[in-house]
Amino acid sequence: MKEFFTWAMLATYAGAVLATAALTQLLKGAGFIAKIPTRLFSYIIALIVLLAGTFFTGALTLESAALCLLNAAVVSLAGNGAFDAVTHGTNT
Repeated sequence: MKEFFTWAMLATYAGAVLATAALTQLLKGAGFIAKIPTRLFSYIIALIVLLAGTFFTGALTLESAALCLLNAAVVSLAGNGAFDAVTHGTNT
């Protein structure tokens, strides 16, 4: 593997979750972004990541963009849940 991310990887579930979680945690306290609820910000990041990955792999159509709106919610929730699990642990 020569690169950390490729556009094709960012268009996948795992790549989008990883990139969304990392970017959300990196940027969530910066400037005006700190005023945006983190879950909403995470959704916006997920949508941008999915749309960019889809666009740069040549697969962006009206239909795929519409699916990105739904998939961004799943990616955002997964990224948020993974972060919560790492930082707060599990109650077992």
